[in-house]
Amino acid sequence: MGTFKILVLIILFISFMVFVTFFGRLPALRNTPIATLHRLIWVHFPNAVIAADERLSSGKITRSLSRLGRFLMHDRHPTIVIFFLAIMIVSEYMFLPQVWHDIGWFTKSTAAMTVAAPYILLYLACAADPGYITSQNVRYHMQLYPYDYTLFHPGRECRTCRLPKPARSKHCSICKRCVAKADHHCIFINSCVGYGNQHYFLLLLVATAVLATYGGCLGLSILASRLQTRYPVWSLWPPKEMEYGRWLSILGWGIQRNVNLGATTLLAALISPLVWGLCIYSFYLVYGGVTTNESLKWSELHEDMKDGYAFRRYLPINHRRDGAMDSGAGRWPVDPEHIILYTNDGKPPRDHPSMPGEGEWEHIRRLKDAENLYDLGFWNNLLDVFVPDYQFGALLKTDVPSVERRRLKKRRPSNV
Repeated sequence: MGTFKILVLIILFISFMVFVTFFGRLPALRNTPIATLHRLIWVHFPNAVIAADERLSSGKITRSLSRLGRFLMHDRHPTIVIFFLAIMIVSEYMFLPQVWHDIGWFTKSTAAMTVAAPYILLYLACAADPGYITSQNVRYHMQLYPYDYTLFHPGRECRTCRLPKPARSKHCSICKRCVAKADHHCIFINSCVGYGNQHYFLLLLVATAVLATYGGCLGLSILASRLQTRYPVWSLWPPKEMEYGRWLSILGWGIQRNVNLGATTLLAALISPLVWGLCIYSFYLVYGGVTTNESLKWSELHEDMKDGYAFRRYLPINHRRDGAMDSGAGRWPVDPEHIILYTNDGKPPRDHPSMPGEGEWEHIRRLKDAENLYDLGFWNNLLDVFVPDYQFGALLKTDVPSVERRRLKKRRPSNV
């Protein structure tokens, strides 16, 4: 039981730490113990180490380590991609020879496809251009999405790239480039997730989740059948006539008897909920018509609303546009209804002739009173992700979610 307990504890610890690292900064978990633990691990503990090093060695150790830290955290490198590949390759090398002779041709066929899919999609997600914005294609990216005048306003320029910032774009400090429809920088593909590769990234998540679930279920099934030849009463679900301690002892014995099969099955079974959680959350963002970057922006805007710093006013559909910086997105079927700005003093923005909008500024205090221009409903959001340059011009007004106040554009794209 010692080896079994150690394996379980190690896998659970790694899975939990990965969960805290990747999910601890999500707005939905901001006031939870997960966020507190994330700050403790990644903010307070490093600060305490730096403070201790300043006293003991005048900061020599942390300064020497900071170069490695900057490389690992702020530069592109394939370390995590190699680690991800190594986990899959080693696990499959340990797992497949143990089960290959116990499964039929149909299971072998599905297993082969399940194993191959993550490698293919990982290559596509890594190799695809995520949507890097250059001086040659900036005009194209400016026409993909309209400015919503809430999170994204026209007329802004990236201070690093010295290029106009299209709606939904973001400069990545790791890639050192601006990315169209930037979601986040993913260390598992050593690239950003953006307009050009978001579909590959989502499919990679699905394929990895299916692989982990498939391996866990297949391994448990074979492990159970082998245990039942020696202990006929034993089953995957603890039977009533068997004490839980006895059931766990038999399972531990079975894992120790075939460590390769037992360890990889346990790894797959325990990490599959984590991968499915990340997969479901990513599709939930698609459902809401937001990216990870935009969800953080909405969270910040919500805080400004609660503090009384956010204001809005009516934005006419025929408002004056700067043709070079805001020509509109002809493929997008809706226009913004309001402009939302925030101030540092809680007073309405000062009007000047070039400021868009009409009428008086009013406080806006609830997120539900602000429209998300990029949410066209789950199906249309999926089309936007998986079909490049998809034209929404044929959408009817009834196709737009009724929960959002939207207006169809009066001018349709000429090619629809």
